[in-house]
Amino acid sequence: MNNDQKNNKNNNPNKRNFNGLIILLAWAAILTIGLNYLTSYSRQASAAGSTHEIPYSEFKEMVEADQVAKVIFTDGKLEITPVEGFVYTDQDGKTYDRNYTLFTNQLGIYGIGLTDLLEEHGVEYTNPYVPQMSPILEFMLTYILPMVLMVGLFLLLMNLMTKRGGGIGGIGSVGKANAKVYMEKTTGVTFADVAGQDEAKESLAEIIDFLHNPGKYTAIGAKLPRGALLVGSPGTGKTLLAKAVAGEAGVPFFSISGSGFVEMFVGVGASRVRDLFQEAAKVAPCIIFIDEIDAIGKTRDTRFGGNDEREQTLNQLLAEMDGFDPSKGIIVLAATNRPEVLDKALLRPGRFDRRITVDRPNLAGRLATLQVHTRKIKLAEDVDLNKIAQATAGCVGADLANMVNEAALRAVRQGRHAVNQEDLLASFEVVIAGAEKKGTVITEQEKRIIAYHEVGHALTAAKQKNAQPVTKITIVPHTEGALGYTLHLPEEEKFLMSKEDILTEIRTLLAGRCAEELVFNTQTSGAANDIERATELARNLVARFGMSDKFGMMALGSVQNQYLEGGYSMNCAQETFAAADREVVELLQRCHDEALELLRANREMLDAIAAYLIQKETITGAQMMAILEGRDPDREEYYGIAPDSTIEAPAKHISMISEPVSMPTAGDGSMPAAGDPEPQDGQPQPPQG
Repeated sequence: MNNDQKNNKNNNPNKRNFNGLIILLAWAAILTIGLNYLTSYSRQASAAGSTHEIPYSEFKEMVEADQVAKVIFTDGKLEITPVEGFVYTDQDGKTYDRNYTLFTNQLGIYGIGLTDLLEEHGVEYTNPYVPQMSPILEFMLTYILPMVLMVGLFLLLMNLMTKRGGGIGGIGSVGKANAKVYMEKTTGVTFADVAGQDEAKESLAEIIDFLHNPGKYTAIGAKLPRGALLVGSPGTGKTLLAKAVAGEAGVPFFSISGSGFVEMFVGVGASRVRDLFQEAAKVAPCIIFIDEIDAIGKTRDTRFGGNDEREQTLNQLLAEMDGFDPSKGIIVLAATNRPEVLDKALLRPGRFDRRITVDRPNLAGRLATLQVHTRKIKLAEDVDLNKIAQATAGCVGADLANMVNEAALRAVRQGRHAVNQEDLLASFEVVIAGAEKKGTVITEQEKRIIAYHEVGHALTAAKQKNAQPVTKITIVPHTEGALGYTLHLPEEEKFLMSKEDILTEIRTLLAGRCAEELVFNTQTSGAANDIERATELARNLVARFGMSDKFGMMALGSVQNQYLEGGYSMNCAQETFAAADREVVELLQRCHDEALELLRANREMLDAIAAYLIQKETITGAQMMAILEGRDPDREEYYGIAPDSTIEAPAKHISMISEPVSMPTAGDGSMPAAGDPEPQDGQPQPPQG
């Protein structure tokens, strides 16, 4: 017998069903016997504490001595109720009063003269016990009937689970795949609906052309790629691209999530994979799309052995991708944002032949994406999508779609029939940091600290060559927890950061804390986020970018997940790790000292800008530059928004101050900032610069 015959024999569904039935009956028998045993044991245990057995001979002596009041004939024994006041004493001298039920074995129940003896002495008794059913019938009711009920209940539950699409359809069978089939008319998505992903569309265009014209490829001997893996950050449009491929090709589209294969029952996932590919083969050419494939495609772990459900599902998927005929035109597309955890066998050529990166869009891509999402939006004449695209660096397609929708909602709230530039800019900030908290009341002391903190960021950025220009500064609280923020928008898109760029960013981040120390001689919790981001930049500079003078081009860490913006693990000795930490501390301290010295050298400008910010609560970068250049800030335009407009939200550089700050006491030699009123007695005063 060859291997194929053996496999066919092992896979015989009738044999699997028979074996499953035998196992089910065995379990039902074990449970029935166990339940009967527990019931009998509990009954005996409950009666053991209140009953006592006496010899039959002593029972007759008690009757003859008129010491028995009542006798009850039961199955297997006689229950004896003594007369009032009688106390039974056994051979060991232990006594039993009426709180105990005496009984004896039913010896001689049918003997001559027992009932006559009871009547002679006036003992009340029931009719003698007569069995009402045969032992066979009793066995059937006690053991066989519960087994049948258990098996029937189990089969009923499995049948209900199968009808709901998720479980075992019978003994040894599993449910079918929950794949949703989208035909061309249903998807309604083409490449025209996907913008900013030209490279990805170009890679997928060959697959579409092959499905349309397979002859020109097979004529030269080329084979259709079996699969393509879409990799990218969340929200970049991986699922949308897969639907667009199906829409462009005009073929059926099977879609299922990776988690949809995995169930609590062993074998369900593998069966769903088989069902999915069988259904796809019937309507080929078609496209199978598996979203979040990392749910079943993780690297198999052999350290602990075993064969869990996820690994069985993965093995079946590998086998199906190897087994189907590529000439039928079945294309497998999968999406994930965790490619580093996928099994190597899944990524090899012949399964997923192509790995297509769906990255964050560049400036041109963001502009095209905004044009797509605003096709059905009524736009005012002042809308400049180029400025919006430039301001939204780092945003993915989902962010831009949400921003456009928020702008439309804002226009409706304002009673307008078209979305203007102000709506788009305001919605950009709303999406990032939330709306204004108009009911928040902060003290004047906290207001001054927030103002100096944010102006510290802005002034330090303005005084450095490589810093991103300041667009907006505000001390208005917002719903995401920020009591103030400074918005930096790049003049041009940059894909590389030099060492000086990183150091400039670190100095700008630490400048908020430096302003607090310089003006108020204190430190607040508002710099928590700034310090966290500065530390991350400094650690990357030392451990990943090879820019440290001490370690040179040695990589001390590696990124764990580049598409989910996860951290990185250190790949070095403990001594090197500790030395790297000391290097990071020294770097942060050096940047802190440089930022502090820069603010100290520009103390007058710091005071002037802070005073204007306290007065206006929200100012623009142009207004700040006007103060630095000695011009009237009130004449400057509000970066595309009228100066008197209300901005509903904040942006990227957020500084939070959540608690009242302990200020220095009066008389410490400090002086008020420019434009502030003279301090009252007991009011905190800033130190001299």
